[in-house]
Amino acid sequence: MTEVYLNSKFVGTVDNPIEFVQKIREERRRGTITEKLNVYYNEKANEIQLESSKGRARRPLIIVKDGIPLLTEKHIKQLEKNEISWSDLVKQGIIEYLDAAEEENTLVAFFESELAPEHTHLEITPLAMLGYCTALVPYGNFNQSTRLNSGSKNQKQALGFYASNFAVRMDMDVNLLHYPQLPVVNSVMHDISDYDKHPAGQNIVVAIMSYKGYNMEDAIILNKGAIERGFGRSTYYRPAISEELRYAGGLIDQICIPDKDVKGYKTEKDYRFLEDDGIIYPEAKVKEGDVVIGKTSPPRFLSSIEEYSLASSTRRESSINLKHGEEGIVDFILITENEEGNKLIQVRMRDERIPEIGDKFTSRHGQKGVVGLIVPQSDMPFSASGIVPDLIFSPHGIPSRMTIAHLIEMVAGKVGALAGRYINGTTFDAEPEERLRKELLSLGFRDSGVETLYNGQTGEQYQAKIFIGSMYYLKLKHMVANKIHSRARGPIQLLTRQPTEGRAKEGGLRLGEMEKDTFVAHGASLLLKERFDSDRTVVPVCESCGIIAIKDNYRNKSYCPICGENVEVNDIEISYAFKLMLDEFKSLGIYPKLQLESKY
Repeated sequence: MTEVYLNSKFVGTVDNPIEFVQKIREERRRGTITEKLNVYYNEKANEIQLESSKGRARRPLIIVKDGIPLLTEKHIKQLEKNEISWSDLVKQGIIEYLDAAEEENTLVAFFESELAPEHTHLEITPLAMLGYCTALVPYGNFNQSTRLNSGSKNQKQALGFYASNFAVRMDMDVNLLHYPQLPVVNSVMHDISDYDKHPAGQNIVVAIMSYKGYNMEDAIILNKGAIERGFGRSTYYRPAISEELRYAGGLIDQICIPDKDVKGYKTEKDYRFLEDDGIIYPEAKVKEGDVVIGKTSPPRFLSSIEEYSLASSTRRESSINLKHGEEGIVDFILITENEEGNKLIQVRMRDERIPEIGDKFTSRHGQKGVVGLIVPQSDMPFSASGIVPDLIFSPHGIPSRMTIAHLIEMVAGKVGALAGRYINGTTFDAEPEERLRKELLSLGFRDSGVETLYNGQTGEQYQAKIFIGSMYYLKLKHMVANKIHSRARGPIQLLTRQPTEGRAKEGGLRLGEMEKDTFVAHGASLLLKERFDSDRTVVPVCESCGIIAIKDNYRNKSYCPICGENVEVNDIEISYAFKLMLDEFKSLGIYPKLQLESKY
């Protein structure tokens, strides 16, 4: 007896599971039952799983009978002439959609040439196994699967030409690459997705070698000449938004230059860019603290209205200014209305980003790294023909990660650049490596992809031959300008008296367990002490009962709320967060007792 489950609910049992499953599949192919139903027979558990629920990942496969695919040349010609459609093939039972579970009961052939009598299905194209972004990776079948995944994720973070109407859009946190290019080594997916209309990278010369240890781990070295020629340059756009809100009692926000008697008035310098309407003018160069949209709001509490008249003095300052660490040029101003009919102001800032140390770059193979050094072109290594690499990649990133496609792309890119053509690098269906190597040889280069390089500083020939070629590199949105953060002093939280959290709020830098360990390892005891002093406080503690005493500043005396005055009270240095916890214990009716001992 085999148990049958429909969408994980038990529905009954069958005596002959193989026959039952076969019958379901036949009926589905005939169209008598829905094609959205998938069936999986688990022999080990002796159960049949029927699934028709939403949200499953399903993919199309060609049905094979006795080693012959049901999709014929005739069908393909009919498709080309638009005589039949894709859905017709599904209805006719030529193509069916399988989910991950049912695929366990199948034997799928990669190519038609591999078909054997035991095969049940054939791939439409092996590329269909991959997702949209993964299919963009050239020679992906030569990579380790985890790196292929990583390469797919990285492409989503790459800067490029995301929309042609970017000039009239108010998008949050967007980047625009200045000189995007189409990859020399591309795949079929590039054509399908119209990648030429929204490219997201640049073709550059890459050398795989070490450079004075500056490209240790995953760091990369950039050629300053390449940056000056436009490599990796982008613009960062960010809008500041404000609206005139309406409140109860006919009160309203006002976009204007705040008067000096308004509560919370900053300084005249902060409002220097505002025009008469309270909005900044285009092309103004602004830094942190500068007001972009001037605004005043009515008082927060209605009691203050009754006490005073509705004069300007009762209004409060609520302008939009640039946060800590932000800067840029005012690019575009939009004055409109929102759905409620309130006045809406959007001010878009732009900031040109030139690659700097700490910016993140990646190839399409998940080989991401940050810039470790920017070297003048004159100090970069060069080949006999005068080719200077735009980027130096560390050789240690290849063996452990097994991204062989990274190396093949460099050879293919080299051939493409020299022969002046695009190279098809579609996963499972690419131009073979052997052919590329032969073409490279015919073009007057070594077929291995290595060249003799010379030291840019001394002119000496490097003893080792350096692997050098052209490849497509992406600049990622993770730029150091958006992340860099430091603080010597700054705001603290009202409750815990610890520094505020976050870069935008001028927060402190968290010192965790591991950071503490590094200080201990270096013997930096005073630095460690200082680091943990962020919320230091001194409290009087009663020697007798161990409870926190009360300090009477008026009489300059300390006394215990339990034991009274005739008792010894000592000042103890503790964390304010700890004092807060003791207070919380007391509010719960728990008596926290501090036992004092001489620290000597």
